[in-house]
Amino acid sequence: MSMSTVTDTHPTKTSKILIEESQDTTEISALKTTFKVEEIQELLPHRYPFALVDRIIDYVPGQKAVGIKNVTINEQFFTGHIPGRPIMPGVLIVESMAQVGGVVLTLLPGMKGQFFAFAGIDKVRFRRPVVPGDQLIMTVELLTFKRDRIAKMKGQGLVDGQLAVEGEMLFSRID
Repeated sequence: MSMSTVTDTHPTKTSKILIEESQDTTEISALKTTFKVEEIQELLPHRYPFALVDRIIDYVPGQKAVGIKNVTINEQFFTGHIPGRPIMPGVLIVESMAQVGGVVLTLLPGMKGQFFAFAGIDKVRFRRPVVPGDQLIMTVELLTFKRDRIAKMKGQGLVDGQLAVEGEMLFSRID
């Protein structure tokens, strides 16, 4: 059986296609680069009201993911967080980025079904508020992954092309 890789270029998305050739058939399976909420729920244990990623719009295995959080006035935390001027709490913005990072980590070889918890956060800065109606677009990159247990990631979140948050996160696998 031989394998070859072909790059499929589309105006909105580029993906690699793995082609496996065997004696009888040729199988084509596309490398998955996007994930809907149901697929994210298969990877992460978070559920309402703490499921904070609505979609993964770009995924590069072992490197990074780009996720979306659609922020609505219906979020439970807005009832008490600054009434009259609803602002998404910073801790939940960082948690949203961490969940995008969790998708990257759980898709690493041998990590399916594993849970990674926060072990630390560094250099986190909030640059603008995130409010109802915003779409928070988060890019989280894997910096290091040691002994299949400790990961360091860098993330940033944009709203309308403006930097809303950035920082580094440390994760530890919990058995």
